[in-house]
Amino acid sequence: MHAHHHHGATGQRLLLSLLATVVFIVVEFAAGIQAHSLALLSDAGHNFTDALALLLAWFAFYVESRPANTVKTYGYQRAGVLAAFTNALALIVLAGFIFYESYHRFQAPPEVSEGIMIAVASVGLVVNVGIMLALRSASHHDLNIRSAFVHMLGDALGSIGIILGGVCIRWTGRHWIDPLLSVLIGVLILWTAGGIIKESLNILLEGLPRGLHLETVVAEVRRLPGVIDVHDVHIWSLASHTHALSCHVLIEDLPPSASETILRGVNDLLADRFHITHTTIQFEHALCEISASGCGPGRSECR
Repeated sequence: MHAHHHHGATGQRLLLSLLATVVFIVVEFAAGIQAHSLALLSDAGHNFTDALALLLAWFAFYVESRPANTVKTYGYQRAGVLAAFTNALALIVLAGFIFYESYHRFQAPPEVSEGIMIAVASVGLVVNVGIMLALRSASHHDLNIRSAFVHMLGDALGSIGIILGGVCIRWTGRHWIDPLLSVLIGVLILWTAGGIIKESLNILLEGLPRGLHLETVVAEVRRLPGVIDVHDVHIWSLASHTHALSCHVLIEDLPPSASETILRGVNDLLADRFHITHTTIQFEHALCEISASGCGPGRSECR
């Protein structure tokens, strides 16, 4: 019941964050045109991708909650990973457009209204920080939510840069600072996208989950009583917070009750120490390895 309530609260926060972002985009875009500020327009474009990120995050969050079925036997947990990957690609495209526009602005910097820049960026900073606080707890264990959170962090830093840039323009009168800010925002966008693409691709390609080391997992399982060896180990992520493992475990030739005890020990270790909750473990008995007695490997699975 608590998990369901927490899930629903996160979904509501995503929707409210999306609404606040869309309203601010309209305000910032209009202000950017009025102030002739490419920095504000670039930040509005960045905010537009953030709105898309929040929309995709909310949709993926909803889809992830759907139960598994006979076709999607693992459910829809990777919907959030796909949304995060899509958001990151959109950010790269936006950064390229900002660099292009900044190049032309450097050649002939137009006069900008620094007062509007400072005022609108200050409002943007409040909006972005508020959304970050709303998503902070869920971002620790969900790549989809974390991608939206990082979008907001990038916008908050961009707003700070625009405020400082507006102050510099007011005191120096150098309007080339505006396209310079746009370039810095573009670099920030690329930095934001890089980490998300790397992690989401690792999950989609079924790489080792972030923070886990294969050698450590194998060594810990080998230390368990009754376990002789572990091999053919595969660890991957179904989603950013759900990990799976399959392996062969060589044990002594024991009765079924003793084998069940070892199986519980392996699964408890994997769940408690490494947060691996989906396992497929095949036992191989040492007697079968040594002699040709004809006995076959026992297979134990835990879901």
